[in-house]
Amino acid sequence: MERPRRESRPVQVGDVQIGGNAPISVQSMTVSKTHEVETCLEEIHRLADAGADVVRVAVPRPEDADALKDIVQGSRVPIVADIHFNHQYALKAIEAGIAKVRINPGNIGKPEWEREVLLAAKEKGIPIRIGVNSGSLEKDLMDKYGYPKPEALFESAMRHVEICQKNGFEDIVISVKHSDVFYMIQAYRMVAERTDYPLHLGVTESGSLATGTVKSSVGIGTLLADGIGDTIRVSLATDPVEEVKVGHRILKSLGIGRPGVNIIACPTCGRLVGDLFTIVEEVEEAVAAQNFDKDLNVALMGCAVNGPGEASGADLGVSLGRGRAHLFKRGEIVGTVDEDEIVEAVIKAIEEWDEDEENDDATVTDGVTESSGDGEAGSNVRKPNLPTS
Repeated sequence: MERPRRESRPVQVGDVQIGGNAPISVQSMTVSKTHEVETCLEEIHRLADAGADVVRVAVPRPEDADALKDIVQGSRVPIVADIHFNHQYALKAIEAGIAKVRINPGNIGKPEWEREVLLAAKEKGIPIRIGVNSGSLEKDLMDKYGYPKPEALFESAMRHVEICQKNGFEDIVISVKHSDVFYMIQAYRMVAERTDYPLHLGVTESGSLATGTVKSSVGIGTLLADGIGDTIRVSLATDPVEEVKVGHRILKSLGIGRPGVNIIACPTCGRLVGDLFTIVEEVEEAVAAQNFDKDLNVALMGCAVNGPGEASGADLGVSLGRGRAHLFKRGEIVGTVDEDEIVEAVIKAIEEWDEDEENDDATVTDGVTESSGDGEAGSNVRKPNLPTS
């Protein structure tokens, strides 16, 4: 089944394209003070190393606006300036060569100020995100709706889209973030149905790492599964590096993320015959540490009921027995391995995957007992054709 993707116009944010069927990008935001340039850049580098495609910085003070030129020059990923209340900071950000400006319709100020920002951005070829947020809607919309309902977020966004269009500005990304996951989904669907602008998805104020991951996965994941969304930011009350990790996991769970190893593990039950919990944790840690770019599904299964079927359906798989495990490759048992050597064997198999592709007879050694190699089990199992963007 072909996965749906809403058609949207492309917007260029530095060297990252958002929309226009480009890969869905992952964003985050710094927590350090922007004017503390060295500290801010260190955080940006950490986010980039974790996989952030775009990073946003706060600009609440004059010294932050003044620091943007150094931030832009020192970053290897596009920088977005987050502007509230003072349109002059947006103008300084544009002059500093920022890759995109986020303005909040609820507090940007007078229409003539917004027009000034639009004209400056248009002259420099810099896009703008109309970043509507349930916590800072315009007063007249709160009076009209009584609560930040999806219709209120949609109306706020479209009001400012109209202002952009009147000023000949079309380089727009839209977000309509809400802390209520259901309302967030409805608001984005309204915008998706009525415009072709690229959408920046997010659940605002989603909470801690545990709670926020669940809320963001439901909200962002639901929309992405319907083909809605062009870039995402997972908002968490924790180290923003975790936002990037969760964002990539959401994409990978839907088969639309970057190439990489996808770990499948059974939920376990009373049939479990080994220390699967530790095995899964150690394999995930090793995979994350090595940052493999091989697009593989690896199944780690704990018993003989679902284990062989799941393991044989993956690119690589392990099915636990008592003290030992079968190792599968593309549906075929290629050997057995002692339980205390499973992690090493799986990582080695991933590392050697390219070599295995060239040599179908290759088997995993060093701690693994080779099979005869002439079995046909699982020969009809085929890797799903998952998109990478």
